[in-house]
Amino acid sequence: MARLPRIVIPGHPLHVIQRGNNRQATFYAEEDYHKYLETINEAARDNGCLIHSYVLMTNHVHLLITPLQQQSLSLTMQTLGRKYVRYINGVYRRTGTLWEGKFQVI
Repeated sequence: MARLPRIVIPGHPLHVIQRGNNRQATFYAEEDYHKYLETINEAARDNGCLIHSYVLMTNHVHLLITPLQQQSLSLTMQTLGRKYVRYINGVYRRTGTLWEGKFQVI
């Protein structure tokens, strides 16, 4: 069954959670946190999102983010996933997914 589309209201802040696959680590060293922040800030700027706050835990992330357009959040998270997962897989010589399914909006 296909996923239902997310209801995103441009200009409305959202609480986004993204967990590591099987609740495993997504950050292994301090440099990883810096790379994540650099990557998400770039993705948000390029795709029209404002990041108000974040919490980076070892195995998951909380974001308070405002999409400025209907597709901004999805595009930001897709860009982040492509770039950050490639970074982690390359640095730690691993393969496969890093995140558990699609990000959650609560």
